[in-house]
Amino acid sequence: MTSLMIEQFTCRQDNFGVILHDPLTGETASIDAPDGSRIAGRLGQDGWNLTHLLITHHHPDHVEGIAELAKTYSPKVIGPKAEAAKIAGLTQTVDDGDTFEFAGRTVEVISTPGHTSGHICFYIPDEKLLFAGDTLFALGCGRLFEGTPADMFGSLNRLAELPDETRVYCGHEYTQSNGRFAMSVDPDNETLAKRMEDIADLRSKRLPTLPTTISFEKRTNPFMRTGDAAIRSQLGMETSSDVEVFTELRRRKDSF
Repeated sequence: MTSLMIEQFTCRQDNFGVILHDPLTGETASIDAPDGSRIAGRLGQDGWNLTHLLITHHHPDHVEGIAELAKTYSPKVIGPKAEAAKIAGLTQTVDDGDTFEFAGRTVEVISTPGHTSGHICFYIPDEKLLFAGDTLFALGCGRLFEGTPADMFGSLNRLAELPDETRVYCGHEYTQSNGRFAMSVDPDNETLAKRMEDIADLRSKRLPTLPTTISFEKRTNPFMRTGDAAIRSQLGMETSSDVEVFTELRRRKDSF
């Protein structure tokens, strides 16, 4: 089995479009649909036919392209069962623990409430690929529009259990701003400081900072390091619970 080809590109202001293509079967998937025209343009560059649309959550900047892409390609449109009433055009709904096949590979559905109440992520074990939508970002996590801090904390813990080498694709290019906040609560983390230098270099060249890995996030993302003594000391929360530390981190980031 050959590896999937992955095309990542910018959409809208700071969204990422991600296209997966299997050269053997020709099956092609888009992760979310932030911009139908932009996605169709990238498909056209290689003559790929969109067979699957994998939707993580209902926010407009992730679903607005569904109608255009469905009209042009008639793909399977797979999205969260819990948000089916909010997403027009779904042809298949999935929930936590469900699986489906894409290009001869099993795709696992992971429920990750927090950013929205029904947000899901897509994990392909054979490729060690995670498509995290707006749950996990490089050096950050999604805002809590519908869920609670405990929801998001639990969701990130589930993703942290995936293999360290798992490559993570996220919905937005937020890494540099997330990193500035991370440095404010974890200033002595040498791995984080080096990562910020690399990020600055990438962005100066207008290159993406993604994908990241689960391992990298566990070493540098404060939202996945709530038990770290240095972060707790910086916050003055040495004896607080992990959820309390997470809640304070999210509160600070919201106004950073």
